[in-house]
Amino acid sequence: QVQLVESGGGLVQPGGSLRLSCVASGSIRSISTMAWYRQAPGKQRELVAGITRGGSTNYADSVKGRFTISRTNVKNTVYLQMNSLKPEDTAVYYCNARGVATLLPFDEWGQGTQVTVSS
Repeated sequence: QVQLVESGGGLVQPGGSLRLSCVASGSIRSISTMAWYRQAPGKQRELVAGITRGGSTNYADSVKGRFTISRTNVKNTVYLQMNSLKPEDTAVYYCNARGVATLLPFDEWGQGTQVTVSS
């Protein structure tokens, strides 16, 4: 079984920065992709950024140039550095990881962390 735990959310003023972290633990053999999604009230969950084991990244157009995703494979950890935050970035941010556990593939989600951008 694989668990994901996010941290780093909070309240920040427009233009500010936050760094989210997500640690995966459990019977992990390898993690192929890790990603951050977000869901604002009344909206569908959307992909914010993703990163492969090899370091290839992709971003939603709305965050390009402001957010940076990175990971450390040894620690099974993914980060999301968020700069120049805007009120429209307010959402619950979820970590997602896909890979292989002891015997079976997995596709797991964290519990979410709230990010609020407001003055």
